[in-house]
Amino acid sequence: MLVGIDSVNIDDTTTGERPAHTVLLAAGILIVEHLTGLAHLPPTGARFTAVPPTVRGLATFPVRAFARLPAA
Repeated sequence: MLVGIDSVNIDDTTTGERPAHTVLLAAGILIVEHLTGLAHLPPTGARFTAVPPTVRGLATFPVRAFARLPAA
């Protein structure tokens, strides 16, 4: 499972606490932040892909994120 959002952070960044990250990651749910153009996607049918670089030992890193739209 995965949660994707179009904001800088799924948690409030003013406190330094990360409750959403903690709960979601502990449940095995990945988080993708900073997405753009979500309003252009159809309500259903788009296929999301996030291609990460080969990186070890980091808590966060960029991905190449894109959506493939269903055939019209």
